[in-house]
Amino acid sequence: MKFLEYTPLDRLNDFLSRVNFGERTIKGCLEAYSCKHTGTDKKLSLSLEHEILDYLGKSSDTDSSSPAEYLLSRSSRKTLIYLVLTLYHLYPDYDFSLVKAHQFFTEESWDSFKQIFETYMLEASKEWIEANGGNSLLEALYKALDEVVRLSECEIYSYNPDCDVDPFLEKGSIWSFNFFFYNRKLKRVVSFRFCCISNLMADGFLDDLCYEDDGEIFDGMDI
Repeated sequence: MKFLEYTPLDRLNDFLSRVNFGERTIKGCLEAYSCKHTGTDKKLSLSLEHEILDYLGKSSDTDSSSPAEYLLSRSSRKTLIYLVLTLYHLYPDYDFSLVKAHQFFTEESWDSFKQIFETYMLEASKEWIEANGGNSLLEALYKALDEVVRLSECEIYSYNPDCDVDPFLEKGSIWSFNFFFYNRKLKRVVSFRFCCISNLMADGFLDDLCYEDDGEIFDGMDI
């Protein structure tokens, strides 16, 4: 996987790097990757493939909605491997299990993504129009993604792991979303992470407040 630089994504990243609303901050990041193997990708890809085949060999699932049924398709396995390789490039120090990762990926439509984006990024969208005028933030995002991965040809996936195994989750996170836009023909994927952070939690203010309260409680006690 090779990181790809695109000016349209850079403009959005500059805006989404920190949209501050006082007690909370909305952040976002778009990254594009080519699905051509680089460095240790080939070795890791083979390792992930073996993990799948080992899982399939031990699985007795026959339900059409089970992970095993999905992973029997070579095309599905290849897509999943590219998505997990992207995760490895985003977080190189994190060990992703492909079979477990499969359980956290959900195929989405542009409409389902749009609904989530417009709901949670409403305030950021208002800031974008104030700062840039013209097209909305969603329209600018659509245009940038379309230029990089041709949205009409894309498969869209959301990634929603459990909190205790989520490498994307930041301290003070109120909500967060992770999407992947994958173009099979272009062999290209764009990751889009956006979240809302409590500034009080992120700065440790609430931790300090709790510590001070605890101190006041113990001040009047004989220990």
